[in-house]
Amino acid sequence: MITRRTLDIPELDLSIPYFDVQGRADGPRLTVLSGVHGAEYASIAAVREFVRDLDPSAVTGRIVLVPVVNVPGFWARVPFVVPADGENLNRNFPGDPAGTYTQVLAHHVYETFMRGSDYLVDMHAGDVPEALEPFTIFEESPVEAASLDLARAFGLGHIVRQAAAARTVAGSTCAAAADAGIPAIIAESGQNGLLDRAAIDRHRAGLTNLARSIGVLDGEPWPVREARHHEGWHWLRTERAGWWEPAVSVGESVPAGGLLGTVADVWGEVFAEVRAPEAGTPLFLTSSPAVAADGLLLGLARD
Repeated sequence: MITRRTLDIPELDLSIPYFDVQGRADGPRLTVLSGVHGAEYASIAAVREFVRDLDPSAVTGRIVLVPVVNVPGFWARVPFVVPADGENLNRNFPGDPAGTYTQVLAHHVYETFMRGSDYLVDMHAGDVPEALEPFTIFEESPVEAASLDLARAFGLGHIVRQAAAARTVAGSTCAAAADAGIPAIIAESGQNGLLDRAAIDRHRAGLTNLARSIGVLDGEPWPVREARHHEGWHWLRTERAGWWEPAVSVGESVPAGGLLGTVADVWGEVFAEVRAPEAGTPLFLTSSPAVAADGLLLGLARD
């Protein structure tokens, strides 16, 4: 059966709706999160549609699905952060019950949805100012082989492994799960906060195939294309605020020293050329020109 529930957090005056799918027999628990960033709509839509079309009699075990984790960010149409304090929820796991609004939210999400899961999938998309090439992330950990299997089953074109000693993204759902011994991935498909049908379908297909591969959903997994593997990232920023103009597209291989883009002042004078510190592939980049000081420009996955 599919039950609609809410996680109520009285100290935040917040309720988070979710679906609890109990299968026909005992089996693993798969937790699916989306909307950790509230304006990444393609991934949110994919979870909604997946549940809409799900036959619970085809489920073995349990699937918990949270379409919108960052409910305040969703209603405020705010990219990246929780509006109450301007913090990025996906840098705050496993959270702190005595911390900021976002840390308290992360704590409750971790304790309610993540702890006790056998597998975790956190679905994302390029936010409002982000172009993006579909990819998955997994963490170096004692369960990384199982996490890599999840990434392969999801079937996106690029897979990024993050080393534990040099996490570009600390405090993420994926990292917190790995630290707790839970195989987990972050899956990214879609860009610029758009409800793009191809991106939604890519997420739905990936989630379906992953669920089949771990035995939670009936059906044989289908063969997936071989992904390009990347060992870590360079996340490139600008020291000064300015007008950012990319010179590359997402998914395009770039040689070491290759020009990635320029940053200019409001008069149009270029004050920084941004070049690749080593060969790699931009998997996301800021697509809007206006960038603040220390603003993120792009993520270059190491080839």
